Amino acid sequence: MKPSMSPFAPQAAPGLAQPAHVPSARSGRRKVFVRDLEVVASVGVYEHEKRYEQRIVLSLELDVEDAYDGRSDRLEHVLDYGAVVEAVTRLVQKEHVNLIETLAERIAGQCLSDQRVKRVRVRIEKPDVLPAVRSVGIEIERGI
Repeated sequence: MKPSMSPFAPQAAPGLAQPAHVPSARSGRRKVFVRDLEVVASVGVYEHEKRYEQRIVLSLELDVEDAYDGRSDRLEHVLDYGAVVEAVTRLVQKEHVNLIETLAERIAGQCLSDQRVKRVRVRIEKPDVLPAVRSVGIEIERGI
């Protein structure tokens, strides 16, 4: 295979121009995501929700900008998604929250407190609330 024929290089559709700029590792931008993190939490406005914890499903997408050069291969040079999962889990299990909207805002604020995170999308689902649906929930997007 020719060097310019990488299977991972962006390909323009016929008749469309090539992208003007494709970010490199040196630009220090990437998306970090956590999909479908299941956590047992005390959340809800109804009496039974205050009395019994319930399962919620969290997904996060973080736009990260840092000085990672694409070569170091050291965890401390990137945003550690394991640390994100641990911190979010602790936050969610800390105390009762009436609204998942409030919880989403708190999670977004925590993520954005890391200066490398420029934007975050938080999705919270409550899969066990209504019998006729797979889940109900909300999604927010916040940035600095």
